[in-house]
Amino acid sequence: MPLKKPIVTLTVSPAVDKSTTVERLVPDSKLRCKTPLFEAGGGGINVAKAIHRLGGDPIAVFTSGGPTGQRLQKLVKAENVSIRIVETKEWTRENLNIVETTTGLQYRFGMPGTQLMPTEVEAILDTLEEIDPHPSFIIASGSLPPGVPTNFYQQIAELAKRQGAKFIADTSGESLRLASEAGVYLLKPNVTELSELVGVEHLEMDELDEAARALIIRGNCEIVVISMGPMGAMLVTADYVEHVPAPPVTKQSTVGAGDSMVAGMVWTLSQGRTIREAARMGVACGTAATMNPGSELFHVPDVNRLLDWINRYEVRYASAIR
Repeated sequence: MPLKKPIVTLTVSPAVDKSTTVERLVPDSKLRCKTPLFEAGGGGINVAKAIHRLGGDPIAVFTSGGPTGQRLQKLVKAENVSIRIVETKEWTRENLNIVETTTGLQYRFGMPGTQLMPTEVEAILDTLEEIDPHPSFIIASGSLPPGVPTNFYQQIAELAKRQGAKFIADTSGESLRLASEAGVYLLKPNVTELSELVGVEHLEMDELDEAARALIIRGNCEIVVISMGPMGAMLVTADYVEHVPAPPVTKQSTVGAGDSMVAGMVWTLSQGRTIREAARMGVACGTAATMNPGSELFHVPDVNRLLDWINRYEVRYASAIR
């Protein structure tokens, strides 16, 4: 019996996320913080953790360097996620999140990505090539750190084609544009990113489906799922458009919501379900993630409850293109 093709996530610029609380942020004062909480951060790592939470068995490929990199590896392993490490000379970065308890405000301090050497960039590609059997999906998520060429995700797209894998690039800016020009399976832009991809300054709501379909016609992707925050998402294929509404919830944090959305979609597709079912699961996972504080991802009971709400809700925007 052939081995099942794995889902692989890639994080080129991971981080150890350190979170703590303080009564109030006051300049020039010695502030007493609570014991910090450490979590594994980075888009692809979040996607892998979320897929595992749904019942999948992904492989997380990420860079790791120095003592912070060792801590990152332990944190990911603690989530029972399989890992493939690309060692780096520079230490893995560490981000800081502080919640002010008197106001509930959150302050997020993101450090610069770790500089990568050309040999380390090449090692990432080699690591993906060596995964056996070849992946069913490759999800590259997050920004590119210094030392990584802007066309790196384009190279991953070409590698995925050679392996017969479906590639999803969840990034932004020039690296997203170049990846899409190579052709990817699915794009998950927000409205601003979609505008940039089609070369316009602004898109109205009634222009989104045509803009997304233009990308499909050009061969940039097969599927577009436009992330619209509290409004949910819009699913666009070559012959179908559907608005998937987001259930109303009390939002605590949007950190990890986009990664949770991608995880929900990919996990559903890996189960042989339709793209319509995948989009609904993606919105349920993304919305459930916003219900939790800090960078905590979703809880599966919340996902199931929200998915049931979506499935029972009368879809307000659905049309078959003739």
